[in-house]
Amino acid sequence: MSALAQEKEIVVTVETAKQLGLLPEEFEKIKKVLGRTPNFTELSIYSVMWSEHCSYKNSIKWLKTLPREGKNVLAKAGEENAGLVDIGDGLACAFKIESHNHPSAIEPYQGAATGVGGINRDIFTMGARPIAQLNSLRFGDPKSEKTKWLVKGVVKGIGDYGNAFGIPTVGGEVFFDDCYNVNPLVNAMSAGIVKVGETVSATSHGKGNPVYIVGSATGKDGIHGAAFASKDITENSADDLPSVQVGDPFQEKILLEASLEVAKADVLIGMQDMGAAGITCSTSEMSAKGEHGMKIYLDKVPLRQQNMTAWEILLSESQERMLLVVKKGKEKAVEQILDKWDIPYAVIGEVTDTKRLEYYLNGELIADVPAESLVLGGGAPVYTRESKEPAYFSEAKKFSAEKIKEPKDLKEVAKFLITHPNIASKRWVYEQYDSMVGTVNQSTNSPSDAAIVNIKETERALAFKIDCNARYVYADPEKGASIAVSEAARNIVCSGGEPLAITNCLNFGNPYNPEVYWQFVNVIKGMGAACKKFGTPVTGGNVSFYNQSSYEGPVFPTPAIGMLGILDKKNRMTLDFKQEGDLIYLIGEMRDDFSCSEYLYSFHKVKLSPAPYFDLEEEFKVQQAVGSIIKKGLIRSAHDCSDGGLFVTLAESSIHSGKGFDISTDESIRTDAFLFGEGQSRVVVTVRPGDEDKFLHEMMARDVDFCFLGAVMGDEMIIDEEKYFKVDEAKHLYETSLENLLK
Repeated sequence: MSALAQEKEIVVTVETAKQLGLLPEEFEKIKKVLGRTPNFTELSIYSVMWSEHCSYKNSIKWLKTLPREGKNVLAKAGEENAGLVDIGDGLACAFKIESHNHPSAIEPYQGAATGVGGINRDIFTMGARPIAQLNSLRFGDPKSEKTKWLVKGVVKGIGDYGNAFGIPTVGGEVFFDDCYNVNPLVNAMSAGIVKVGETVSATSHGKGNPVYIVGSATGKDGIHGAAFASKDITENSADDLPSVQVGDPFQEKILLEASLEVAKADVLIGMQDMGAAGITCSTSEMSAKGEHGMKIYLDKVPLRQQNMTAWEILLSESQERMLLVVKKGKEKAVEQILDKWDIPYAVIGEVTDTKRLEYYLNGELIADVPAESLVLGGGAPVYTRESKEPAYFSEAKKFSAEKIKEPKDLKEVAKFLITHPNIASKRWVYEQYDSMVGTVNQSTNSPSDAAIVNIKETERALAFKIDCNARYVYADPEKGASIAVSEAARNIVCSGGEPLAITNCLNFGNPYNPEVYWQFVNVIKGMGAACKKFGTPVTGGNVSFYNQSSYEGPVFPTPAIGMLGILDKKNRMTLDFKQEGDLIYLIGEMRDDFSCSEYLYSFHKVKLSPAPYFDLEEEFKVQQAVGSIIKKGLIRSAHDCSDGGLFVTLAESSIHSGKGFDISTDESIRTDAFLFGEGQSRVVVTVRPGDEDKFLHEMMARDVDFCFLGAVMGDEMIIDEEKYFKVDEAKHLYETSLENLLK
C-alpha cells in the first residue's frame, strides 16, 4: 500500500487530535473552519500551526500590549521575518532573537548549530546581510557531567556553524543554575544591514506567479519540531530525535549569497525562510499576509528520503531551505542566479486568488485549508490562561539581611565571586567563536559593556547587547524584567551608544501552570514599562514555553533581551582603566542592599530573597547622566555595576587594563553590601584629574547621586587600605576558572 493510501486509512477523531497535541475544543474549531472533519494531513497541519511555538496562542494577547511604535522602526513586530530599524545614512538594521531550547537539550551540537542557521536566515531573507551574531545560554550545575556535555556541544555547535557561515559572533552571556539541569536554554540572535527601501517582504500575491523551493532537499529531520518545542521535556524526549534538524553552514553560506543577489534583481514578490513547520508555515504565512492562496504540488519537492508522506513533506524542518514567490516572466533571471551559485531549486506551485492552500500529491488534492486560519493573528486560537501568584513570591519578601552574618574574610568572598561560573570570564566559550570574520568588530580589542560593530564607510557603529538576570526575574518577574531591559540599555549607554529598540526571547515553563503564567504576565508588564521609558520599542522575538521537565519543574522565567543601539565612533567608551592617577567615581546611589545577589544566592546559599533595589526613573536619570558626560569627553572609562556588585565591576576594569585600584568603602553601609550588593542603576567611571572640576560641575547640575571611591593605582586591588589581589593573580583566577570547571 502506498504512503498516500496508508494516510487515507487513518480515521481522524478527537483522540487523533489529542495525540497530535490539539485540545478537543481546537478540534471542534478546525471542523467548523473547514465545514467538515479534517483528514490526517490537514489535522497534522493544524497541530503544528496551532502549537504554541507557531501560534503564540497563550501569549499573543499580552504580547500585543508591548510598545511596538518608534521613530526609527521600519518593520514592526510580526510584520516581517525580523524587526527593521533605521540606523541613518540610508541604512537599516534587521535583527531578531529566537530559541532552540528543546533540540539543544537532547542533541546540543545540532540543536545549537541549527538555531544559529535559522536566525541568520530570518535576516537574509529580508535582503539584509548578516553582520553580527550573539547568544544567550543557560545551563545547569557546571560540575555535572551532563551539563559539561551540553555546554561543550552547544558551544561547538554555535562556533562551528557561525565560523563556517562567516558571520562574527560578537557577544552573549552564559549563566548556570540548577533549574536548567534538564532544560538548557539556547537563544540565538542575529543582525544584518540593508539599504532602506531594498528589503524583501515575506509575502505572496499575484495570481499565477510561480512558487519556488530553494536550497537543500527535504528529509524527515525536524518533523513536528514546532510541536516538540510546545511540550515539556520528559525522560523519553530523546525518542523525539527526528524533531532535531541537521544543519549545513556551507550550504547556508551560498544560499545567503544567492538570496541577496536575487533580492537585488527586482524579480521577487516575496521570500521566506522555512523554519518551524517548514513548507506549511512559509506557504501559509506568505499567503495570509498577501491575502492570496497557493497550489502546491508536493511531488515536485526535491526529497532526500523515499516514501515520505504528504504530512512529512509539509512539516519537515530540514534546514537551509527558502520559499520564493517570483514575478511571472522573471523565472529565467532567478534561475540564472541560482544556477550561478549552484543552488538546487524547483517550481513547486503557483499563487492563486482563492486565499486557500491547496496541497496536491501525484495529482490528488490531499489538503485544502484557508491560509488565514493557520496563522498568528488570523484563525489560530487565542487564550488567557489561569494566573496565580506563587507562594514563594510572598516568602521572598520576608527576607531579612540582618540574619545574614557578614563574613570575617571578605577577600574569600571576592575570590569566590571572580571565580564563580556566572561571573568569571567566558573566554573558554568566546575563543571558540570567530569574532572578526567578515567584518571589522571594534569591541574585540577594546573591552566594553556592549559589543560594537562598525558600520563600514560611515562614522557610526552599532552596539549590541543580550541581557537577563533570571534570578532577579524569578524573585520578582515585573521588576526583574524591567531590570533586564534597563541593564541592556545601561550597557549600550556605557559604551557610548544610544539604545534604539529590542528583540526578546521569552523563556518560561508550561503556560497551563497558573504560577508560570503569572510570571509571564508580570514579565510582559515590566518589560513594557522599561521599553516605554527608554524609547526602545519591541520589534519582534520569540516566546518559548514548556521549558521544564516532568520531574524538576520549570526553569527560572528568563526573558532574554537583545538590544540594538547606535553611536558615533568618536563617543566610543570602554570599561578598562586607562592611566594611574585617574579618579574613580560611582554614578548612582550606593545602597545597603545585597538581596538576590550572587553573593547571597551562591556564597550564603540563600535561594529566596527579593529582587535588588531598582527604580526605573532613577535608572533613566543615571543613563542620561552617563551618556552626557561621555559625549562631553569628561570620563575615560565606564562600566556598569551588575553581577557580583561593585567589587567585580572594579576588578574587571582592572583585569582588562593591568592597572590596580585603591578605594574606600562607606562606614554607613555594610561592607559586604557595599562591595557585593547588586542594587541597580550604578556605573563606575574614571576621570582624568585635570577634568575633575568639569566632571563635578556637570554632575552637580543633575539630579543623580554620585560619590568618590578612590583612584587607579599600582598593580594591586586595595580596599580600605587592605590588599585583596595582585592584578595578575586576579586575572588568572578570573580567566581560567570556568575552563577548569568544565574539564
